[in-house]
Amino acid sequence: MIGARPAPGDLRPNPDWTGLPIFDRRGWRRLPFGTFAESVNERVEPADAAEEIYVGLEHLDPENLHIRRWGKGSDVIGTKLRFCKGDIIFGRRRAYQRKLAVAEFDGICSAHAMVVRAKPNEVLPEFLPFLMMSDRFMNRAVEISVGSLSPTINWTTLKNEEFDLPPLEQQRHIAEVLWAVDEAQQSAIRVQNDLFTAKAAYFDNELKIDARDNPSNLRNLGSALAGIVAGKSPRSSSNPAPNDDFGVLKVSAVGDGFYREDENKLLLDRADFVPSLEVKQGMILVTRCNANLSGIGRACLVEKTRTGLMLCDKTLQLVPDETIIDKEFLLQGLHSKPYRQFIKRSANGTDAKNISQATLCSAPFWIPSTTKQQEVKKRLKQFMIAISLIQQQGTYLSALQSTIINETLE
Repeated sequence: MIGARPAPGDLRPNPDWTGLPIFDRRGWRRLPFGTFAESVNERVEPADAAEEIYVGLEHLDPENLHIRRWGKGSDVIGTKLRFCKGDIIFGRRRAYQRKLAVAEFDGICSAHAMVVRAKPNEVLPEFLPFLMMSDRFMNRAVEISVGSLSPTINWTTLKNEEFDLPPLEQQRHIAEVLWAVDEAQQSAIRVQNDLFTAKAAYFDNELKIDARDNPSNLRNLGSALAGIVAGKSPRSSSNPAPNDDFGVLKVSAVGDGFYREDENKLLLDRADFVPSLEVKQGMILVTRCNANLSGIGRACLVEKTRTGLMLCDKTLQLVPDETIIDKEFLLQGLHSKPYRQFIKRSANGTDAKNISQATLCSAPFWIPSTTKQQEVKKRLKQFMIAISLIQQQGTYLSALQSTIINETLE
């Protein structure tokens, strides 16, 4: 008979964990990377692959093996690389960003990436991505990168770098453990996405009901704002600014509901920094220009940020009139269906899509009474508490995966 399971708080580490089979290093061999992996260099022109999936470095998330977004060959110009399902797409440019993913489909990718394919007689395709995610591999990748503005790895150098490789059967055991952790991570992400979807659906439904009963509450975005601050883009490096230096945001710093301070560029001249455009906690940022239509009008709240970063010319700060609209209510409205549909219809431009401040201000926007706003905000907060809890679980699983990789492959 199986006894009751211990509560998570009662669990204790196994003091003999280093003696478990996956940590046994007998039979390991130190081999050049090119002995067990190859660089696939099949070049293709986007015009010949217009309808195929295109994966750029901007589509890869740091330290995440999954590709969650992509474009089409018709969206880009210049020679690209072909990849096949199961290949690893590794960001060889700016390797410190730790961008690599396992392709779950065929397509083309940026030439600033490297398409890596396992040699299955030496390394299991299921194991190789985790070896490449290890600190040992990534730190070495950064060390051998060449170039100052956009440091890049050359295959001719990488293939000669040596790494410790377990026997195939041990690779299988390690991979099984790590993919199990990864599946738990993906489950947490799916729950998180479902919660975000439910949160947006709740807001849109409340908007629809109120617009029917109180049509005067459907106004325009400009009537809710005290002002708009436009950014500026001084001369900059392609490298991010060190924490003690000045930088300008990239448009990718403004995600769909999240802010990423690491997406910035170092100012070439510190005198070009504009203090009035410094990004600060509590700001609501919106993108006014992007290569892709879905990237226009994207909004986020700056929950925290370091000092010394300024708005770029492709971003705007929306200053709410807090006598009319609550800041968090405004932010959710910037994700609402009527607003997003208006932005997609109104953006113009050929190579890059953009929207003017005047057009942005004319976007339809729900502005109910402050009492209704607080009611909706209270419900939104409940969603955010649940989302925060699942995000904490994802963070824990990510740390667990990283620990296992680095303790095993040090």
